[in-house]
Amino acid sequence: MRAFLRQLVPAFLMLAVFTVITGVVYPLVVTAVGQAAFKDKADGSLLKVDGVIVGSTLIGQTFAEPKYFHPRPSNAGKGYDGYASSGTNLGPTNPVLIDAVKQRVIDYRTENNLPATLPVPVDAVTSSASGLDPEISVANADLQAQRVATTRNLPLETVQKLITSNTVGRSLGMLNEPGVNVLTLNVALDQAK
Repeated sequence: MRAFLRQLVPAFLMLAVFTVITGVVYPLVVTAVGQAAFKDKADGSLLKVDGVIVGSTLIGQTFAEPKYFHPRPSNAGKGYDGYASSGTNLGPTNPVLIDAVKQRVIDYRTENNLPATLPVPVDAVTSSASGLDPEISVANADLQAQRVATTRNLPLETVQKLITSNTVGRSLGMLNEPGVNVLTLNVALDQAK
């Protein structure tokens, strides 16, 4: 029994030490570093308009009105639901996915008054792996620009300048492609009256 107790005491001490280190100290250090070095991102990159939070620049949201730029399709729940973040899990040869993409191409061309021969950017008709992408490609934004300019009665050049000013460059200067943050672009449009 004594041998058992001699082993039990150090085991409980180690449990207590590692609980404090991994359950208290480490999270506090990570939180402190995040707040000190990346405050905006650590707080969710929330965008405020007149003191009211309108969304996060890190998570996409639905914009369906013609006067707004539309994000890429989302399969996260009923659309941009952070609790249901996921892709479709449909393979590239799945007939359900193929039919959905074909219909999205038709809808995109119709909505933006595009000719049937004009290629549609892939991000305009397919969802991302997370279903929460906040950005669209520059090509996608450019094809939506005329619709937005016409609906808002703005010069096309004004809308194109807003696209350029809301374009985010490559991550680390080399990863992914430049994209346009849909939330910041639509907020800028609302403020351009």
